[in-house]
Amino acid sequence: MSLIKTEELGYFVGGFVGEGLDHPECVSAGKDGEAYAGGEEGQVYRIDTSDKTFKQLGSTGAFVGGIAQDGEGSVYCCCGPDIVKMTKDGKTSSYPASGSSGLELANYPVFDSKGNLYVSDSGEWKNDSGKIFIVTPNGKIDIWSEQITTFPNGMALDPSGQYLYVVASLNTPRVERIKINEDGSSGKTENVVSLPSTVPDGLAWDTQGNLYISCYTPSRIYRLPPSGKLEILAEDPEHTMLASPTNIAFCGSNRDILLSANLGRWHITEIMTGVTGIPLNYPVI
Repeated sequence: MSLIKTEELGYFVGGFVGEGLDHPECVSAGKDGEAYAGGEEGQVYRIDTSDKTFKQLGSTGAFVGGIAQDGEGSVYCCCGPDIVKMTKDGKTSSYPASGSSGLELANYPVFDSKGNLYVSDSGEWKNDSGKIFIVTPNGKIDIWSEQITTFPNGMALDPSGQYLYVVASLNTPRVERIKINEDGSSGKTENVVSLPSTVPDGLAWDTQGNLYISCYTPSRIYRLPPSGKLEILAEDPEHTMLASPTNIAFCGSNRDILLSANLGRWHITEIMTGVTGIPLNYPVI
């Protein structure tokens, strides 16, 4: 175990979860306490957070970048230019069901309380062609915001549901937030925190108002408290327990287990922080 911890933050590492996964980039909290992850060849895994085992639900046929679950147990997977919906029994279909999506590189999906699915389209690496799409519950997909173009990546709604927080991985790596206007349109974009000399990837919130930011490089997870003073929660200079951590999520029946996907390895890392994550939205579509 080579993970460095900061004692004053008061957490401990629980170990590995789901050993044997295929280079998971994504991990997301399921509505019943379980977790979901994706694999390099399109595998979709359901992880039992109590016994740390997993089973494969099915395959999308393409690398899974990010994943979200709805209220009926289906998962929505970002797979290149497509969003793939997988039901509980492993059946797949395109989402929305018909028509061209216009996506170039779907990366991460987030549901709001109304059933809208926000999807980051990272675009081409270093080409500044990224944008944020939205898929409404009736299946209409459109560009929601073109204000963050430098490889928009992981996303999370803030606890109030009024802002969409977005990782921008390139050209002054940072986290920004976009105001969600009352009519549902995108509003003002603001810088939240800059992260020079990193490649940030994933986001998660706890119930105390702390924002967690995982970095593909270096292998590090930050915590940004309401005070705005950035802290290192965990890092691994040996790149073994944390190995290119990408998506992060608070999972378990009490949402008190912080899980980190490791694109550079074959496992999920479990970090017990002593706090709980905010509940996600699981709309019935």
